[in-house]
Amino acid sequence: MQRRKSAIFFLILGISLSTLAVALNVGWIILNLRQVVMLILGIIFFALIITGLILNTIFLIREIRRSEQHDAFLNAVTHELKTPIASIRLYLETLRSREVEPERRAEFYDIMLKDSDRLLNTVEQVLEASRARSRGEFTANERIDISVPIREAAEVITKRYALDEGDIRITRPAEPLFISGDPAEIETVFLNLLDNAVKYSPDERRIAVRIRPSAGGKKVDVFVRDQGIGLDPSEFKRIFRRFYRVSDERARAIKGTGLGLYLVRSIVKKHGGRIRAQSKGEGRGTTILVRFPAAETK
Repeated sequence: MQRRKSAIFFLILGISLSTLAVALNVGWIILNLRQVVMLILGIIFFALIITGLILNTIFLIREIRRSEQHDAFLNAVTHELKTPIASIRLYLETLRSREVEPERRAEFYDIMLKDSDRLLNTVEQVLEASRARSRGEFTANERIDISVPIREAAEVITKRYALDEGDIRITRPAEPLFISGDPAEIETVFLNLLDNAVKYSPDERRIAVRIRPSAGGKKVDVFVRDQGIGLDPSEFKRIFRRFYRVSDERARAIKGTGLGLYLVRSIVKKHGGRIRAQSKGEGRGTTILVRFPAAETK
């Protein structure tokens, strides 16, 4: 809050200085019309002042937005860490304080394991996003059948959200398509994409994944489509920014760190690929297209 007040103060100061500079320079120019050289110098000086003030104002506005995003990120991470810890503690205290039937105890253990997985996933996501900022080259450079990490990611998400067997449908060509890279990072890409697809599909959790070759076999395209809340066109690029959360009211109720898609884009770019979002509008689902360079044939 203190940072925001300081930023607002400097923003108002910048606007006031801009207004004063305009008034002073216009008056000065009117009084010195006959002095052409001084007029030119005054115009240049005026332009420099205005440019500096505009840049200062833009910087302050960006800082305000960045500060708000950081605060939202901290609140989200705090919630994502605190909630499973509190849940695990509650069940442990219950188990310690009284006798629990074996069936009930097994249910408690399952819930605690899910909460610990959620906790671990949040910590790993923050660490991965931190490492992604270094933009280093991937350490592993293996030839990967793209369908393998996608299938493994689908199995994890199906178990995490207790989905039915056909809720994540994967369509792939008859011949396997290969890319080069780090298998663990490629799996991380699709873990995050499928996790998002499920979280932002509160009514119908049916996810379609389609794999196909493109650009004459030089690229591998993967489409991940959900039936969820959809996106406004203005957010197609913003959702890949660090800490960014969709502004839709329904999306605000969905907890997250705002790092998942940022991490996805970082990994995809590191592997020489591209990613973009598509949607027909709010309430009409979202499609994420991931395009990787195809691995060279042996």
